[in-house]
Amino acid sequence: MLRLRRDRTRPGRLSRPTLPGPGVAALSFVLFAVAATAVSCRKETRVERAAREKILLLGNGAEPKALDPHLVSSVGDANILRALFEGLVAYHPESDTVHEPGVAERWAANEDFSQWRFFLRADAKWSNGEPVTAHDFVYSYHRILHPEMAAPYASMLYFLKNAEAFNKGELEDFAEVGVEAVGDHELVCTLERPAPFFPDVVKHTTWLPVHRGTIERHGVMTDNYTDWQKPGNHVGNGPFALSEWRINAHVKVRRNPHYWDAAAVKLNGVDFYPIESAFTEEKAFRNGLIHLSYTMPENLIARYREMEDSPLRIETYNGSYFYRCNVKKAPTDNADFRRALALAIDRSVIVDYVTRGGQTPAHGFTPPSEEGYQPPGDLGLDLAKAGEHLRRAGYADGGEVPEFTILINTSEAHKNIAMAIQDMWRKNLGISRIRIENQEWKVFQQTVLDGAYEVSRAGWIGDYVDPETFLGMWVTGDSNNNTGWSSADYDRLMRESSLLSDPARRYAKLAEAEAVLLDELPVIPIYWYTRVYLLHPDVRNWHPLLLDNRPYKHIDLEPAPKGGPR
Repeated sequence: MLRLRRDRTRPGRLSRPTLPGPGVAALSFVLFAVAATAVSCRKETRVERAAREKILLLGNGAEPKALDPHLVSSVGDANILRALFEGLVAYHPESDTVHEPGVAERWAANEDFSQWRFFLRADAKWSNGEPVTAHDFVYSYHRILHPEMAAPYASMLYFLKNAEAFNKGELEDFAEVGVEAVGDHELVCTLERPAPFFPDVVKHTTWLPVHRGTIERHGVMTDNYTDWQKPGNHVGNGPFALSEWRINAHVKVRRNPHYWDAAAVKLNGVDFYPIESAFTEEKAFRNGLIHLSYTMPENLIARYREMEDSPLRIETYNGSYFYRCNVKKAPTDNADFRRALALAIDRSVIVDYVTRGGQTPAHGFTPPSEEGYQPPGDLGLDLAKAGEHLRRAGYADGGEVPEFTILINTSEAHKNIAMAIQDMWRKNLGISRIRIENQEWKVFQQTVLDGAYEVSRAGWIGDYVDPETFLGMWVTGDSNNNTGWSSADYDRLMRESSLLSDPARRYAKLAEAEAVLLDELPVIPIYWYTRVYLLHPDVRNWHPLLLDNRPYKHIDLEPAPKGGPR
């Protein structure tokens, strides 16, 4: 973690003290009284009031798509859901690889890690006071996998035996899917293949339970966007419960008195603010309106670096920023054209002069792993090869390339990156007809899902600490693929990797699969993320995490010491 410093005015030299006369004393008293009055009349900032009330105020990017764990797929949405729900296994406040008990008190696997048993605590309750049982998890997994639900992240549950077949309508009986409740407090998950890291997987948003009675009180199991998500109706099982949701204003959650570990929860609530403009968010932070920014403007990073005791945080983040290419639409349906685009990008220029937050140029798709995985690619600026691939694609020069669009969602950062890449493709390949189209987040998500684009920006943060979470999404038919790309070789290599329990052999097989991905390039890697944000000094127990999945039950607020006499 990078801790930075803020400038302070150097104090002037003190003169020798003297005893004031009556006039000086009177004037000093008046000045003191005016100063005291000014201090006492200063309006309390929102973050100061929130510190007293123990309400954490967070900038959270775009307006949430939903407060239903089976309908969302973005980081911002997941941030809110982690406050409202708890899965079998919870996130640890200081380490991504440590497993914290959640609804399950303990768990155990068979010898080859193909079956896992989770033993649920008897005191777990929903926010309406009803008990949380193993049957709730079976119902929830049935719901997200049901074909009529059309859950965007259903593929996360393909670890379960027959889950993919059921989700794709190839299997009608959910009883054949590998999940079973043994009484109220034991859940058995039978997997398609061994997964030693399965406790990491079930931490993810998609594995969260939903309350059957609440879902069906407002519709049938597979209904989307019903009134169950509204305040007063919403039922969760996390440390907080939904208090208020005002569209494009805020989502407020407050302590859930029925939460099994309520005594350990330090905050009284969390307010999430959808602020899409990084400049607006930075101003909100500077003016004492939020404790934490979701991001910050790139051109202010240097200024914050120079501050003493700066609130700026720059941390390693397990994610990849990339562009999707639609392989079903011209001109990006041609692999050589995609290779030309990839090799005409100077990634060092982007991270040094556009993003400026310590990001690393991506020569592959998957970020390097501390456990030993190294992506096999060598993507970099190579204009000679880029021109060769452009000609192989059938274009004598860039002027012959038909117009296409770079689709981005609302963000100054995405716009600046798109403009830089647009300029590189113009200068390095001679492609002049490139448009940049901006869409609001929800519209953007639907456009990508519909395949109504040529090139679209994208980011992927690991669901757990393993390269499979980056590579699994490009398997044929995965609900997060959204490029139209399919490769029999890639699918085969991914299947073979899943049958290997030895980490070195498994990583080698995954690297073979990634080499296929980087050859055909349905996605163009640009950089590997860092997490760049502003954090108020009142926030306690906020530690650097590779996945940035914060368990809010451990976060606290305590006013930081102020300068001056006390």
